[in-house]
Amino acid sequence: MSITDILSPSDVAAALRDCQAPDSFSHKKFFQISGMSKKSSSQIKDIFRLLDNDQSGFIEEDELKYFLQRFECGARVLTTSETKTFMAAADHDGDGKIGVEGMKAEMIK
Repeated sequence: MSITDILSPSDVAAALRDCQAPDSFSHKKFFQISGMSKKSSSQIKDIFRLLDNDQSGFIEEDELKYFLQRFECGARVLTTSETKTFMAAADHDGDGKIGVEGMKAEMIK
């Protein structure tokens, strides 16, 4: 399974175009443009599994910086400030990891 089995390739491309410049990434805007915010709970869990590169059940900060590359190989790496902002928003218990529920809560806000 790939991201484009769940999300429209044109929506993903539009979301990636929107945040090409360093420090232009907003996870909430990315979720909206890509269509992630409109997906069912089951589809969000599937997307999360695809984003969880090491399949640990969590997305850690070192994985999060490569978030955009999970959508397209040549996409840029998130900047340190983008990564920290995203982590702070989705890491609801402050353990330095984002679980599927934290990601889901950010997607549907």
